[in-house]
Amino acid sequence: MKLYSINTGHFKLDGGAMFGVVPKSLWNKLNPADDNNMCSWAMRCLLIEDNGRLILVDNGMGNKQDAKFFGYYYLHGNDTLEKSLNKYGFTSDDITDMVLTHLHFDHCGGSIKYNSDRTKLEPAFKNAKYYSNKKHWDWAINPNPREKASFLKENILPIQESGQLNFIDSTTELIPGLTFLEVNGHTEAMMLPIINYKDTTIAYMADLIPSAAHIPLPYVMAYDMRPLATMQEKELILNKAVENNWKLFFEHDNTIECVSLEKNERGVRKKDSFLLSEI
Repeated sequence: MKLYSINTGHFKLDGGAMFGVVPKSLWNKLNPADDNNMCSWAMRCLLIEDNGRLILVDNGMGNKQDAKFFGYYYLHGNDTLEKSLNKYGFTSDDITDMVLTHLHFDHCGGSIKYNSDRTKLEPAFKNAKYYSNKKHWDWAINPNPREKASFLKENILPIQESGQLNFIDSTTELIPGLTFLEVNGHTEAMMLPIINYKDTTIAYMADLIPSAAHIPLPYVMAYDMRPLATMQEKELILNKAVENNWKLFFEHDNTIECVSLEKNERGVRKKDSFLLSEI
């Protein structure tokens, strides 16, 4: 098995929304905001190569939305999904399995693209099986008013229409060494990949712990549907990670890819940070 960090670009979100009840005087030291109170965040995905399969976990925001949409999120940097795949000698056509932790637009927007003359939407990974969770899928296609803006039908429905949609849950082992944890604080039935790799375990945090700055329990996004559940899920996973020496992989941290953890008088905290390639 080989793992690759796939950077699909950076975008900006309101710092207050990203840190919830935590005061700006605290979070601004961790991810400084611009004059509009916006902080920069990565859209960092994970590619798993194993026995002829290429499994991509999440795929960023994509590029099919209009300028008005992208203007809300201040896309910046030179990274794209295709550039990052090409860096390792791959293209989107090589992807065999497309795992979606959940269906918010910044995690699944790259799933679907326009055809060459922009008249039809089609899967961006034409040779891949797409994986979601049935409970989450039903939640996303019948969205509640609070999450509706994050579940874009053009990102989701064409997956099912293509015939490439499959469902996984916490009992699934997609390949030996790749399992999933279901969490429900951020959104219904988000799936966190847990990967056994080089005698260690890497937990892909998606939006449960979007960055290293979100490790302390009260640092919970205002976007979360069930913030108290998020805190409970974080506590369980962080304690398990410390006990078993797991490494955490962050999807949205602007600079830090991975961390190891330790427990001190304040609770579980970051011990060391490093690149995925350094494991």
